[in-house]
Amino acid sequence: MSADVARRVALGAQGFADAAPTGSVTKRHMKRVMGRLKVLQLDSIPIVIRTQYLPFHSRLGPYDPALLDRVAYKDDSWFEVWAHEASILPVESEPLIRWTWDKAREGRTWKNLHEVSVREPNYVQSILDEVREKGTVTGGTLDDPRPIPGDGSGWWNRSLGVMALDWLYRVGDLGVRRQGNFEKVFTPIENIIPAEIRSLPAPSPEDAFAELMVQSVQAVGVGTAKDIADYFRVSVRDARPVLANLVEDGRIVDATVKGWPDPAFADPNAKTPRAITGATVLSPFDPVVWFRERAERIWDFEYRIEIYVPAHKRRYGYYVLPVMVDGDLVARLDVKTDRQDGVLRIQASHAEPGHDNLDTAARVADAVRDLSQLVGVDKIEVTDSGDLAKWLLKCV
Repeated sequence: MSADVARRVALGAQGFADAAPTGSVTKRHMKRVMGRLKVLQLDSIPIVIRTQYLPFHSRLGPYDPALLDRVAYKDDSWFEVWAHEASILPVESEPLIRWTWDKAREGRTWKNLHEVSVREPNYVQSILDEVREKGTVTGGTLDDPRPIPGDGSGWWNRSLGVMALDWLYRVGDLGVRRQGNFEKVFTPIENIIPAEIRSLPAPSPEDAFAELMVQSVQAVGVGTAKDIADYFRVSVRDARPVLANLVEDGRIVDATVKGWPDPAFADPNAKTPRAITGATVLSPFDPVVWFRERAERIWDFEYRIEIYVPAHKRRYGYYVLPVMVDGDLVARLDVKTDRQDGVLRIQASHAEPGHDNLDTAARVADAVRDLSQLVGVDKIEVTDSGDLAKWLLKCV
């Protein structure tokens, strides 16, 4: 297939060609998008809005972010787990994750937490018993948190109790809900995963891995082995033979994309949208750009997070969001939500080659206005930093 077809297949697989809601966004819309994504990456940085809220906005338009919290943490339709980093998955995917919990329990991952479980088994068991007795616990409400001696500068120095809670989460004994300022609330996993799912027999690690690879191919539409392995953050070395077997079984197909240096795989049921329309900002951790190598291959869009780069070395700004217009990445904006003043601040706006013009700025302005609705502010302020700013100032 051509690179253009591959791009449309990829965006179609991610839900960018699905019909937009004609009214308010509902739980049904949210679940439809999650069905496309398969996995949603979490991040606690609220510079604009926490990143998990943005992929739904990019596909559905402005909505009430509290809806995501209701679906995930009140209805328990989704559950938190370590998949593509800290993530949310549909509860139906829980059987496919059990092998990762077993690996942790055997000490093959999360070795520092495993050491705690080996060194302090009775204490860890007491923490599990406490959560089961109380129903919900936070790190700050443990009866015996056991602060760890030290200078307190490291994440792990908060308390032994927090480490025990995190271990019990990593091995699937506890689940996580969120409250307040994204605070973790631990509860027995059976309070989140329905009994009918928990009672399902666990697939073998090999079968679970293969199913995750199928889901990855469905989510990317078309991608290289590296693209597919990155989706659930598994080893590409482990993924390659599984992908070959899936081709033999007819569950995925080989693909060749003009201009891509590596062979690819595709979902045989993927659709090729005639066009992708609309303008929206993307999360830095949206699945279409979270694997930077793939974003550069598909759009020639070199994208790096610069929040940890010294200010004088940044190219585009502190917290930069890509802007997609009609399926193309046309600009990037350094954005900050000033909640105290009720302002969405566009601190820098840069156009991609060929898009430094008023037409692009008008479409970017549409995306910015939608974003302001999502984050709940009434005003937008654009600075004159960046080559798109002179045009964007005319449109916002």
